[in-house]
Amino acid sequence: MSYSQLPENMRNDFTKQYWTMLDSRKFVLGAKRVFDVVVSALILLILSPFFLLLALAVKLDSPGPVFYRQTRVGRYNRDFKIYKFRTMVQDADRIGPPLTTGADPRITRVGSLIRKLRLDEFSQLLNVLNGSMSLVGPRPEVRRYVDVYAPEYLATLLIRPGVTAPSSIAFKDEDKLLAAGDDPEKIYVEKILPPKMALNLEYIKHISVLHDIKIMLETVRAVI
Repeated sequence: MSYSQLPENMRNDFTKQYWTMLDSRKFVLGAKRVFDVVVSALILLILSPFFLLLALAVKLDSPGPVFYRQTRVGRYNRDFKIYKFRTMVQDADRIGPPLTTGADPRITRVGSLIRKLRLDEFSQLLNVLNGSMSLVGPRPEVRRYVDVYAPEYLATLLIRPGVTAPSSIAFKDEDKLLAAGDDPEKIYVEKILPPKMALNLEYIKHISVLHDIKIMLETVRAVI
């Protein structure tokens, strides 16, 4: 894809700068993709018995599917379906806001443990294999928040979104921050999203396989 083929709303001085930088690092991006496929496939293979037990626990705990699929915005501003082990009651997005606060009553018993240990994110390895996500990259947002992005934030849509990111580590207790006010969405858009985007843009500047490995190790440490 050329820069002129990007969606019109993505073409601005900020995205042009990051596009030029990424275009000069095609080998790095290629190596990153190979790393994504190999590592995600190995994790799925090695941990498949555990994932089967996790799926069974989700199914037995509450009615509904094992996986929760939600539309998120990915590379080049395209929508895709993200996979997560379901941690909330069925049709939770229809009975409450898209953001989840600390003591959200929609969270199931098994779901509470899964969220605490970030186990729901493992199913996104399927997204990594199909090319809609990367192991590391800006976390994908829902469309309603992408629609309020400042022009410079759109540069984060030039690469695949990730299962984890520096912003995920920095805001690992995001649900508690959201629960601290009367308007979680306002807190998210005005207080949390700007520093998250700053971290995402900084990640792009230093994108590499070695940097990804470091972030993955930091993610494991943060969860523990």
